[in-house]
Amino acid sequence: MLRFSFFAILAILAACALAAPTPFKAWNHLPQSFKFTAKPRFSTSRTPFQELVRTYAKYGWQIIIAEPYNPYSNGYGTTSSSSALAPTPAQTESGDASIITVTTLVSVVAPTTAASTSAPFTSAVTTSARTSWTTSVVAHNSTSPSASTIQSATSTASGETGEVSAIPEENESEYLSPVTIGGQSLNLDFDTGSADLWVFSSSLPSSLSAGHATFNPNKSSTWQAYDGATWQISYGDGSSARGTVGYDVVDIGGATVDKQAVELATSVSGSFVRDTNNDGLVGLGFSNINTIQPQRQKTFFENIMPRLALPLFTADLEEDASGTYTFGEIDKSEYSGDIHYTDVDTSNGFWEFKSKTYTVGGTTKPCGICSTAIADTGTSLMLIDDDILEDYYSQVAGSVMDSTQGGYIYPCESELPNFGVAVGDYTAMIKGAGINYAPLGDGTCFGGLQSNQGQGVQIYGDVLFKNFFAVFDGGNSSFGVAAKAEDASTV
Repeated sequence: MLRFSFFAILAILAACALAAPTPFKAWNHLPQSFKFTAKPRFSTSRTPFQELVRTYAKYGWQIIIAEPYNPYSNGYGTTSSSSALAPTPAQTESGDASIITVTTLVSVVAPTTAASTSAPFTSAVTTSARTSWTTSVVAHNSTSPSASTIQSATSTASGETGEVSAIPEENESEYLSPVTIGGQSLNLDFDTGSADLWVFSSSLPSSLSAGHATFNPNKSSTWQAYDGATWQISYGDGSSARGTVGYDVVDIGGATVDKQAVELATSVSGSFVRDTNNDGLVGLGFSNINTIQPQRQKTFFENIMPRLALPLFTADLEEDASGTYTFGEIDKSEYSGDIHYTDVDTSNGFWEFKSKTYTVGGTTKPCGICSTAIADTGTSLMLIDDDILEDYYSQVAGSVMDSTQGGYIYPCESELPNFGVAVGDYTAMIKGAGINYAPLGDGTCFGGLQSNQGQGVQIYGDVLFKNFFAVFDGGNSSFGVAAKAEDASTV
């Protein structure tokens, strides 16, 4: 197995939290007519290493790989020979040849402070079942326009609500939801850690779009081109995506924006092409990290928020089952007890909040570094401060930091202690079984808690969301969690 090491150079700055929120009253469940029927879970999976690298890349953290890494070998190269890693014609056409032929990646350019530190990293599913393995992308280096130019959009009648199913891939590496754009249905990844609505388009050559559902603006009577507007995202491994921009009607489970900016991919590299279970991404962060030039555009949630019955959305993600995203209301049937809120700081474009304590087993402790946390539905792992990470795995028999796997592993039979993180004054406790991310096939397992590489921010991904009902409250600039309805017992 190859050995590699990670070094991170970009520190994401934390800022002060906003005023304390007043929780919204829960509304009754939306009408059945607004719901999509849940489909079987998809069977594509990423390796644990791919998931870890994907998350580092998303936040622009520099990665240095000590030995060659071949993203087309399901995450692990089997030889150091450059000829053995030679790109296929399709890979060459897609722009990924550079990573294939290098023997040592000695440096990766990290984004400047003016650049966006979040990126859509997607590929693509038709309405029928499609399976494939997905590859990871490496460090993000995208350029964004100035924060002073943000354009709004319009939506339909007030008092809207909407709900869609959230269907997991293997290991819950991502959740896909049906979205209608200009009357065309696509399955997209909802990502609170980015701010672009990015889709595969009919402008892509068949070699790059085969097996994907693509959006065709010529088949939409409501499409409006945004002349001269472009978007482009590039990564340190040579992979990239770019395209044109327009506006169309976007419907998510009945909540509809009449003129939502939609980014059409006209060129994508192989790192995006390989996931044929994903037609794109809906960024649900904030528009100061949107990548459209010359004028940034608001996200779907920012545009629909004034028109919703309640200016919020919720995530009820499940393990091995279909969950839901709901816009404009809080469904009482999806949680039990109280919803515990904390203020969020949106200045960096994220749902970012303070998290000052943690719990291992039954012992709650103040954190040492106390990095702020980002609530990110587009990341499956939890990346936490090293002092917390080391404390946790010191209590897991046989656990080791394995450079071959890129993170902490342990014997699958080891008992994992419960783990809790602070969401405001509330401790969100995750049962030990919920920390196990994936078996590695040799009797060891990869943990759902891994290092944030000292980046000054913690990423709370789907390891948290699979265990808690979550509320993203834009009206009160707050984030809340509650016990899931089916798991009301104390951990």
